[in-house]
Amino acid sequence: MKQALVGARIFTGDQFLDNRAVVIEGTEVISLPENDNVVRQYPDAEIIPLAGGILAPGFIDLQVNGGGGAFFTNDPSVSALQTMLDGHRPTGTTSMLPTLISDTRPTHQAGVKAVSDAINAGMNGILGIHIEGPFFDMDKRGAHNAKYIRGIEQEDMQWLTAIEGFKVMLTLAPEHAASGQVRQLCQAGIFVAAGHTNAHYEDVVAAIADGLTGFTHLFNAMRPQSGREPGVVGAALESDTTWCGIICDNHHVHPGSVRVALNAKPLGKLYLVTDAMSTVGSEQKSFTIYGEEIFEHNGALVNAEGRLAGSAIGMIDAVRIAHRDVGISLSESLRMASLYPAEYMKLNQTLGRIDPHYRADLVHFTDDFNVTATWVAGDYQQH
Repeated sequence: MKQALVGARIFTGDQFLDNRAVVIEGTEVISLPENDNVVRQYPDAEIIPLAGGILAPGFIDLQVNGGGGAFFTNDPSVSALQTMLDGHRPTGTTSMLPTLISDTRPTHQAGVKAVSDAINAGMNGILGIHIEGPFFDMDKRGAHNAKYIRGIEQEDMQWLTAIEGFKVMLTLAPEHAASGQVRQLCQAGIFVAAGHTNAHYEDVVAAIADGLTGFTHLFNAMRPQSGREPGVVGAALESDTTWCGIICDNHHVHPGSVRVALNAKPLGKLYLVTDAMSTVGSEQKSFTIYGEEIFEHNGALVNAEGRLAGSAIGMIDAVRIAHRDVGISLSESLRMASLYPAEYMKLNQTLGRIDPHYRADLVHFTDDFNVTATWVAGDYQQH
């Protein structure tokens, strides 16, 4: 059965189109005809009127700790993954990397198995896994529990490099990796990112030469830039080959710092993440990690020490804040939420655009950034 989506302004990932429709068949977009030609060209299509607003590529979130009341590290299961997808979908996220924070090796292995099982069962929206920790610098651990922070052991290298069948992102502190470990991880196809790191500029440059391609939640939990020591931030902003995730929630990063990063990085190398916790898509305003309660306070999530512990936003919130508060154009804000993370994960031949042969992952939202509908591989859901 074909679906014809009419009545919205379309953002293709490259440009805005007016008076055009999107026709879906099965899991793919097949055409973007003129509105006036839809019924004639596709008489058997179900017409879905969208009544204004914007139809854009579905959002891709590469850092999602939880949602819908589920927290993946606490419950590394297939059912938790479905709960997270369901919790984030009303915020426009149509695919994600569920994220494990620092914990034991068996917990991380259980999370990888859950992702594998979910993908093998045909759960659309799970791209792979983001393993955030535990290979961090103790002073930059943030809300990660100190008892789990450690170096990379040979057994870690063996099981991590053996993961196959889906995308794997690993956040680590490069200064605590042994010689050759970053290169070996990257050669195994893992997207290695620097985060929770106190590395000096030279350490990061060396890691980039070994294949490191990303920086996790830029500016947060990393050595800052100064005149005499560019630090992790300076190395990230200088590099034209790496991608940086950034949390636009008006708590983690000042809008001015977001603008600095946007001006410093080549076009397409800065993308939005939520770093969302289980409260997103849930009525719960607190949850437990490491046996301590995390509270939502004035829109931020904090632990008992007052440290930020992930965010309370969905991707539509990040897009709205990037556009309205930071001043980034709407088209660029949307690319930062879809096309650029797709490019980083090397999925931009199927995700991140509305174009024939691309997967029908779409989000429709009103002019005041309320999500009204999403499509995941052609599956239509109203919100």
